[in-house]
Amino acid sequence: MSMVKKLRDRLFQAGVFDAIYLARPRHLTTLAYHRVTDPSVPGFDTFKPNVSATPAAFAEQMDFVRQRFNIVAMEDVIAWLRGVGSLPVRPMLITFDDGYRDNLTNALPVLQQRNLPATIFLTTGCVESAEPFWWDLVACCFAHTPWQAADLPLIGWQQWSNEAERTLTMGRLIDRLRSIPNDAKQAAVQQLPRLLEVTISDHRFAELFLTWEEVRAMTRHRITMGAHTHTHPIMTRIPLEQARAEAVKSRECIEAQTGQLVHSFAYTNGLEADFNPTVQAMLRQEGFVAAFTLLPGAASLARVRQEPMAIRRILVSHKDTLPRFAAKLVGRP
Repeated sequence: MSMVKKLRDRLFQAGVFDAIYLARPRHLTTLAYHRVTDPSVPGFDTFKPNVSATPAAFAEQMDFVRQRFNIVAMEDVIAWLRGVGSLPVRPMLITFDDGYRDNLTNALPVLQQRNLPATIFLTTGCVESAEPFWWDLVACCFAHTPWQAADLPLIGWQQWSNEAERTLTMGRLIDRLRSIPNDAKQAAVQQLPRLLEVTISDHRFAELFLTWEEVRAMTRHRITMGAHTHTHPIMTRIPLEQARAEAVKSRECIEAQTGQLVHSFAYTNGLEADFNPTVQAMLRQEGFVAAFTLLPGAASLARVRQEPMAIRRILVSHKDTLPRFAAKLVGRP
């Protein structure tokens, strides 16, 4: 056990993190999830790092936060940003990105049992789609390839002899793919099934994402929808007018399909290089009231009001123990 983990566990057991939560009543804490499923089950072959929690861990986390924070709905934060109403002490938002179907099957029952609201930031082009995100296709190809070596796009000849080495190779490729323009990325990814000799059926990913009927059903259970682009490009890596079209189309699709007004947006990838003042100004011009990053930690309400287009969120991982999850809530990994 590392010294960091030992210290974190001791601080958790001593109630230090709880004391910090209490000392910061005027901070907004926003959780960011992607998938809620078990990546250790046999046959799991999509991108494991995108799994935020198992269903059991998610339930444990929801019990933890509802005892320490006041869970608010997105519409409460939007109203407050518009000068209407107030927020309780220690407000918290629960959010999900992308629109994976396990948000419905695994996360929603946990939220319903506890009467907790949440927001899903939808990549609307994936709703009802059998086309996977590129990272899930990459993971699927690596999971099923019969080979232990290949000449891969962007990173050249690679060899692996066990699961750990295969995972490292896949990680290197994914990191490289993240750094290139979208068209080049898609072209590279489309080569993988052939290069790794993997057959992907037309229906392989048919149930990976939500349908619009399922989205509408979720909105009847305290789930609101936010925009997360239409095709998941990183907003700073495409022309501004294309970024505008991505944000607006995502919102328009959601509003047309659900009847809900959409005032919130989440940046894809969400790190410092993935949004900028120009993109923030564009979102304001298009009528968005709040936009969310994946910069870690909670944010003071004063900072949220000052910078509503760059609200921090805490990215949750399936590798997080409860002490590590608790530490993330105070800005410590």
